Amino acid sequence: MRSDTEATWYKSSYSGGSGGNCLEVATGNTAIPVRDSKNPEGPTLRFQAVAWQVFVDGIKAAPASK
Repeated sequence: MRSDTEATWYKSSYSGGSGGNCLEVATGNTAIPVRDSKNPEGPTLRFQAVAWQVFVDGIKAAPASK
């Protein structure tokens, strides 16, 4: 497993270029690390791949907010 410092981090394409409240996610690990884009040296949360996929599927299925 790669360390978080070696990971390739991705931000949602829905995130604006002005910073804001964004999460970054790294792939290629058995556990999915997630961090605050404003604090990349700060702590990360780790999710099992199955749990992360359930979360992502739930977001995709949710109605768009106004």
